[in-house]
Amino acid sequence: MSVNTPVLYTPQVESFEDDEHKTVSELNETFDVILTKTAEDYGHAVRSVHAKAHGILEGTMAVRSGLPLELSQGLFAKPGTYKVFMRISTNAGDILPDAISLPRGLAIKVTDVPGARLPDAAGTTQDFVMVNGPVFQAKTSKKFLGSLKMLAKTTDRMEGTKEVLSDVLQSVNTALEAVGVSSPTVQSLGGAPDSDPLGETYYSVTPFRYGDYIAKFSIRPVSRELTELTGKEIDTKDQPDAIRDTVQAEMQHLTGEWEFCVQLCRDLKKQPIEDPTTQWDETDAPFVAVATIRAEPQDSWSEANVLKVDEQMRFSVWTGLAAHEPLGNINRARKATYEHSAKFRERFNRCPIHEPSS
Repeated sequence: MSVNTPVLYTPQVESFEDDEHKTVSELNETFDVILTKTAEDYGHAVRSVHAKAHGILEGTMAVRSGLPLELSQGLFAKPGTYKVFMRISTNAGDILPDAISLPRGLAIKVTDVPGARLPDAAGTTQDFVMVNGPVFQAKTSKKFLGSLKMLAKTTDRMEGTKEVLSDVLQSVNTALEAVGVSSPTVQSLGGAPDSDPLGETYYSVTPFRYGDYIAKFSIRPVSRELTELTGKEIDTKDQPDAIRDTVQAEMQHLTGEWEFCVQLCRDLKKQPIEDPTTQWDETDAPFVAVATIRAEPQDSWSEANVLKVDEQMRFSVWTGLAAHEPLGNINRARKATYEHSAKFRERFNRCPIHEPSS
């Protein structure tokens, strides 16, 4: 397979809208509706998105040796082994029964990473925030704001109705996939399949600087114990935390190995920076493994790690190296909104949020 040379990063690859700051302000106001409602309901503040965690894992990331120059960038510039924390979640801002099936998220925090930091990025960690689908549901933060306002109106309401709607949408999604169509919109509204998150492949969806180049990221299961779980559906009927219980039971005995992959941008027209609803075709821009993440058998819902990771940490694409600067309108909007959500949690729960080291 012949592919183009990777596109060199320059600041000119991004294009800015005049009113991005206004959109961010409205996003924060809308997130406040969700944060306030859920905090009042639970007596405890949770994240404005991906509020419900299904598992907390500790592991290691081993950066491969012998990578070609185009892949030897930033965190991956030289071989090394780092401690990582992984948080498996569902994308809603309220904590729903698992029968309301939504896309899954995987957030990764790599500790003790040397190098120049992004502005306001505390500590020495590098975060990667991913979901189990290759595209985002909205092209711009302004379009996402419209969807968020609709979701804010249904936060903590009509739980039974949401379950019924999720059942219907899962059937619609199955029918669409049967004819080769994938709908991020249907999945984001509750039509995602109730598949085992340990067997899923996750994507950064949005692009990032990759040292001298530009890339998207992905993590895919490679150990047999994980690939056997790919596509396995979990019975969530009358079991509000079925996914968490399943992951906890599985991680007691299995060793998980994932490949961390990089997809270099090779054509700005085919792989646009400002449109995360466009999937970068792997024929033109293949994913290539640059590291291996490994998690030994463990209690994925231990009280200590729930406190340490779920309560006392935040995950943000803007926490990390300048070499992996987030790019594009959606990523730019994430900086202030992630900070806003974390500060709300910190203030309401009176629990400091901080970056760890090994």
